Amino acid sequence: MSGALKIMPELKRNPAAERMKELMNYDELQNCIRCGFCLPACPTYRETGLEAFSPRGRIALMKAAVDGHMHAGDELRKQLDLCLGCRACEPACPSGVQYGGLLESAKEAIEENTRHPAWIEWIRTAAFKHLFVNQKRMRLLGGLIRFYQKSGLQRLTRKLGLLRILPDHMRSMEAILPEASSSGVALELGTFIPAKGPKRGTAGMFSGCIMDILFLETNKNTVMLLSEAGYDVVIPPGQNCCGALHAHSGENEGARKLAVNNIRAFKEAQVDVIVSNAGGCGAMLKEYDHLLHHGKDGVTAEDAKWFSARVKDVSEVFLELAPLDDFGELDGSRVTYQGSCHLQNVMKVKNPPRQIIRGIRGVRYVELHESDRCCGSAGIYNVVQPEMAGGIIDEKMVHVKRTQADILVTSNPGCLLQMKHGIHKAGISGEMRAVHLVDLLAEARKGRGTADRNAMK
Repeated sequence: MSGALKIMPELKRNPAAERMKELMNYDELQNCIRCGFCLPACPTYRETGLEAFSPRGRIALMKAAVDGHMHAGDELRKQLDLCLGCRACEPACPSGVQYGGLLESAKEAIEENTRHPAWIEWIRTAAFKHLFVNQKRMRLLGGLIRFYQKSGLQRLTRKLGLLRILPDHMRSMEAILPEASSSGVALELGTFIPAKGPKRGTAGMFSGCIMDILFLETNKNTVMLLSEAGYDVVIPPGQNCCGALHAHSGENEGARKLAVNNIRAFKEAQVDVIVSNAGGCGAMLKEYDHLLHHGKDGVTAEDAKWFSARVKDVSEVFLELAPLDDFGELDGSRVTYQGSCHLQNVMKVKNPPRQIIRGIRGVRYVELHESDRCCGSAGIYNVVQPEMAGGIIDEKMVHVKRTQADILVTSNPGCLLQMKHGIHKAGISGEMRAVHLVDLLAEARKGRGTADRNAMK
């Protein structure tokens, strides 16, 4: 007891814990009734079987820190960083605990009171304050990647075996990296694309950051399909990164600044709907009303609610708001679908992608066992937590191979890269390809079928 009396005052003065008290909803912490319904839904608990790696375990740790029973330092940070943030625990929770909000608030508090080694601080500053916040710099990054891919440097690097200095998972990711771009959808198509046929309304296209340099064709297909569905498409030039990577890394203030810019850009464009083709981005955009519930820099809480209410996933648009006249045809392809965690758990969009796939003539749809389980991508989780992510994707690929599918479809860039990585790692690149839902739909409407086997990676 005497030891405890000496420790407790120190814990109460812990700056990170005090900041957690300010940021976190204590009632929400108490709402967890420790029932355990979240355990089978949690990828890291399933991987380890350890209570501390579960949602209720992490909530208990957060509460212990807020109550002064645990130091809000490296050990707590380690457990929170090992969480994928997939939020599969939320729909499983009978008490409706909003775990995502607790996680991001705790990470923000700890990050504000953490001193990183100089090299980590440099990387975080470069990424969060200079790269992702600036579309021109993202396009420059895309140009550098494209130069590496097209100049012969990539072939030379592989031939000389220089990639052997990288960890296995990084070598695999390099092997499946899509063709990069230095332009972006607005530079390719313009900022206004008129509707084809009778106009249904005005759609604001959220182009994203990673999507625009690594999946430019997906963005272009999204715009053209929206136009064919009867929307005037506006691509606001003032938009920027959604802020998801910032929020998931404890950089919530940076996320709020990005949210303010996006809200202003799309309000100025006077759009009827804001369309996202990336599950992770869409979920972040959908929660701007929570992120900016106090407003910021002249953007009010009402402005944030206006924005969030208009955010829709592209699958919702093509199935419900502006149904396409024809989903097209494929020549007997066997197709399966891997769900995006944030699309289904945050945006609550689960069936529309499946309905679109099933609506393509000639498709033989096969359901993927546990398609609602996280693939291990989770933003940059597969890069910073390769061991845990590797175990998750290995289990996922056991189920994927059982589908014997020709095409694996998903709706998020991180998931798409992770599934390409899984296919490559499993040695089935010659049998299966991973594509974005929008690209599958565009392919089917063009009538190309599965002849495009050269696209396999």
